[in-house]
Amino acid sequence: MIKCALIVCCFLFVAQDEPVISWNEFYKLSWSDFKATPNKSENASAITASGITFGFSVKQTDTRVIGFTSNVHAHFYPEQSWYKVKEVDAHVLGHEQLHFDITELYARKFRQRISQLKVSNTIGSQLKKLHNTIKKELASKQNTYDAETDYSQIAEQQAKWKAYIVIELAKLSKYKSVD
Repeated sequence: MIKCALIVCCFLFVAQDEPVISWNEFYKLSWSDFKATPNKSENASAITASGITFGFSVKQTDTRVIGFTSNVHAHFYPEQSWYKVKEVDAHVLGHEQLHFDITELYARKFRQRISQLKVSNTIGSQLKKLHNTIKKELASKQNTYDAETDYSQIAEQQAKWKAYIVIELAKLSKYKSVD
């Protein structure tokens, strides 16, 4: 039985020295992107480490906030991602790609929700609260995906999830990653 797992990483600020692959609609992961040494004690056949990096800055006068900017990115972490060569195939890679696509979906949801916020003196705490909410929603969706597909083993469910994520990404195309 092939098993995969996902590590969801959500950082307030990204470490500058760790290589990342930014989500891009034209780039698909390959096994060569998975650089970490496999954990032989792990039941999983592959681990995808992906997450949302987030930062913001606030512009203010002496007494009030007058504006803010934010940046949200969906990243894949090659040095934290691995696979067991003899246990994987193109189908499993497709499962891992969809984990990364789900991360992008939640980055888009995050950007959409940020766009709906109003400038106020509490914008910093609102952004942090929204970030925490998105992290929880992303982790829950990734876990549901693995459970419903039995870690890619149920081909029919895998196909349903792929179609679902394509539709959801299209709905939020206005908020897609641009880096």
